[in-house]
Amino acid sequence: MTDLHGTIDDRFEPLARILHQQLENGYDLGASLAVAVDGEVVTDCWGGWADEAKTQPWESDTITNVWSTTKTMTALSALLLIDRGQLDPNEKVAAYWPEFGSNGKGDIEVRHLMSHTSGVSAWAQPVTPDDILDDDKATEMLAAQAPWWKAGTASGYHALNQGHLVGEVIRRVDGRGLKQFFADEIAGPLGADFTIGSPESNWGRISNVVPPPPLPMPEEIDMESVMIKTFTGPAPEASIAHTEGWRNATIGAANGHGNARSVATIQSAVSNGGAAGGTQLLSADTIERIFDVQSSGVDLVLGMPVCFGLGYAIANPDDAAGITSGRVCYWGGWGGSIVVNDLDNRVTMAYMMNRMQAGLVGNETSFALLTELRSILA
Repeated sequence: MTDLHGTIDDRFEPLARILHQQLENGYDLGASLAVAVDGEVVTDCWGGWADEAKTQPWESDTITNVWSTTKTMTALSALLLIDRGQLDPNEKVAAYWPEFGSNGKGDIEVRHLMSHTSGVSAWAQPVTPDDILDDDKATEMLAAQAPWWKAGTASGYHALNQGHLVGEVIRRVDGRGLKQFFADEIAGPLGADFTIGSPESNWGRISNVVPPPPLPMPEEIDMESVMIKTFTGPAPEASIAHTEGWRNATIGAANGHGNARSVATIQSAVSNGGAAGGTQLLSADTIERIFDVQSSGVDLVLGMPVCFGLGYAIANPDDAAGITSGRVCYWGGWGGSIVVNDLDNRVTMAYMMNRMQAGLVGNETSFALLTELRSILA
């Protein structure tokens, strides 16, 4: 059952070989890999198992919760409104969402939400996982709280709440919630099998994520640090992704469902001058705005160097993922999934899997794929 299925372009066969090896040695349980060139998917392969008991193979239409890879879809949604002149990333959030300006947040700009620099990286206590599944309550709580640092001075990864923040701005501008806006304006026109949340009609083909091993805890924990407040505000188990509440909610930072094909199909618009599959989503000028550096340095939440542009991480010499140069923007999800847009080569690569590994950014497979991709494109 470790044989790969699908289509593999000769140029990217070394990537497929890595995926095959990781499935065969058991590191990956079930996974998919896709590569798009010039806005068209040229490699689309999958293999392994859709369940931990190994009773159901990963199929062509298997989807899974991709965690923070979802953030790239939320970013694309905001960029679409920026492209249309309906949203200004340098405008105050409160100009669109007046309630958000309370409690010291009046100077926070839209770009700060999109680049993890707003100072509002999670929900203030008390908060429970159930609270963030209630779209209205979750956004009201964020609007009421105070920031934890001055906007624009540093990044602090908005792990679970970025989609609520950016999504509420989108709703105030457009009238549609993030879930509907994304479906109508991006996934629909591109014919991509990706949803924020998941309609019940898709549940039968969802491969439940396998939770990762626990991260080792340091001996001393500063409960008032931005890192701890973010990761405890709240701290749901990975198995929350198996629940109806999670699938029905709008968690634009973490509850997107899709596979590598659908992710690459959508994100290839970024690497291909704004167009994917013959559909023009964005202008080249708007795509260039992704590379406006918003922050660069050690992230207050992730504890590692990262350079954020507008909606994506962008290449920088100290990049922990090894994306050190070029016009490259990317992000990935808890446990290992990743999507990379290389604008210099007009290539997008996506890897989505069900077995989560320890760590928030990348896993053994995604790092190997990134290294091999750089070699191929060189």
